Amino acid sequence: MTKRLFVIVFILFSVITTAQERTSSPYSFYGLGLNTFKGTVENKSMGGLSIISDSIHVNLQNPAAYGRLKLTTYAVGLSNTSVNMESQDENSWRNSSSLDYLAVGIPTGKLGFAFGLVPYSSVGYNINDVDEAGGVASRYSGKGGLNRVFLAAGYAITPNISLGADVNYNFGNIQNKSILVREGIQFGSREINRSDLSGFTYKIGLDYERMLNESFQFKLGAHFTPETTLKAENKRELATLLLGSEGQEVTVDKREITPPDSEFVLPSSLSVGAGIGLPRKWFVGAEYVTTAAGDYSNRAFAIEGASFEQAAKYKVGGYYIPNYNSLTSYFNRIVYRGGLRMEETGLHLNGESIDEFGIAFGLGLPAGRMLTNINLGFEYGQRGTTSSGLIQENFFNAMISFSLNDRWFIKRRFE
Repeated sequence: MTKRLFVIVFILFSVITTAQERTSSPYSFYGLGLNTFKGTVENKSMGGLSIISDSIHVNLQNPAAYGRLKLTTYAVGLSNTSVNMESQDENSWRNSSSLDYLAVGIPTGKLGFAFGLVPYSSVGYNINDVDEAGGVASRYSGKGGLNRVFLAAGYAITPNISLGADVNYNFGNIQNKSILVREGIQFGSREINRSDLSGFTYKIGLDYERMLNESFQFKLGAHFTPETTLKAENKRELATLLLGSEGQEVTVDKREITPPDSEFVLPSSLSVGAGIGLPRKWFVGAEYVTTAAGDYSNRAFAIEGASFEQAAKYKVGGYYIPNYNSLTSYFNRIVYRGGLRMEETGLHLNGESIDEFGIAFGLGLPAGRMLTNINLGFEYGQRGTTSSGLIQENFFNAMISFSLNDRWFIKRRFE
């Protein structure tokens, strides 16, 4: 029954993910949009750490972790984001909800497999700009994003070392629309640019752990994504239109143009982290991620005033469990998580670096047989700046995930 239900949810997730608007940030205009977090709620609640792997949770960031799975695991994550966008003159609130990932991890001894669907980037914004002196009103909007279907495997070479790799098929589209209206002129103009994206990306990973003595355990994780390219099929539509009193768009004339197809270069990325802890009790670790500068100059239209440089992330986090096998207190079996992250996104606008900060905490709640659990996460963060005419975003994420465990490939014995 569980397997059948998960297949149905997977199909629904595939349809919904391609249609949903996962962000409302003006910074999603640039490049491929805002990069979405590729890990689980459990990871994000610890500042985004990818170095923690165990036998009952999937690790969407490091494929080597699948070599440590002991139970078949179904994982699904959802989130709601509230954003306050603040400029030097005004501020406004936006709210969005999304399905963040769906994955299945399957252990087969030393070898573990996983497959699933996760978003890679998201685009969603609406900006109105009025130049009263020039009598010009402009509207800019965008939607879309990139999604990934992945297949991953990890193999435990020794009890201490596990290696893994994954392959991702990326697909999606990005649509940008701009409308220009001048005072005293009956008709306005509209331009719609769309890029349909597709292509493969790859990742390799290492997961290492060993006991330093009878109590303390050392963990190290690393994963590398090489530079790859995505194909972009570009379309453009130019139109003359009338705007209604409530913003309705009445097309008077339009023309479709087919720009040449192009390629996006997805930059290489390297992550390295390490930490120490007491197994099934507590853990604290740190991680560094560096990403090469991306080449996003091949869109169907020019991106002015923006440059992309090398990006970096710094993460610190961990967890604490009072008593994982307590029989008398439910609260002693709860996993308490926390962490923070600093990110240099690599995007530069008007001479300003667009950086991001986040602090998070979460709870892992036991919820049934075979170590099934519900995970809650909360994150507060900031993105951007109010300097140089830009926007600072203050956001709050509320997250929930379900990690359902089952046992497959059981040998039946009959006497």
